[in-house]
Amino acid sequence: MEDIWNMGYIKQYMPLSRIVMIMAVAVLVMGSVFIYQGVTKADWMRDAMRLEQVTVGLSDEAIANGNVVDTASEAQAAGDTIREHRRGIAETYNELLGEGRYDPTNPEHLTYAQALNMENYLYLGVLGFGVTDIAIAAGVFMILTGVALGATSIALRKVTAS
Repeated sequence: MEDIWNMGYIKQYMPLSRIVMIMAVAVLVMGSVFIYQGVTKADWMRDAMRLEQVTVGLSDEAIANGNVVDTASEAQAAGDTIREHRRGIAETYNELLGEGRYDPTNPEHLTYAQALNMENYLYLGVLGFGVTDIAIAAGVFMILTGVALGATSIALRKVTAS
């Protein structure tokens, strides 16, 4: 075994330890960016939803306390409530129109379209919060991977330095 060390077989891995360290730093930076983007976009969505002041699906107590729909679960509940009410007008868009066309002067058509827009807005918020959660989780995973790569690089250096 001593001959392997003396012959330099292990020393050839010194450049590999540098490459692994560069990868570790890159993955740490990418993980930090993913987490930053996930957190800032979730905050932005929350702020944007607060500006709309949607209270559908919230309890009277929550509304009295000034709470508005600004989380994925609240948006999901509000979207489900609006969908239920919209389907009280017509089960489907085709059912609403029958054989005709959309008529913006028809209050039933207009209410249905507004409900559909609001429902889509809320479900898009649910999707957006889900994507930000995925970005944050991926960022955390990248940081853990970066730490592991950094540790691997340090171990390779120690082995090749001896």
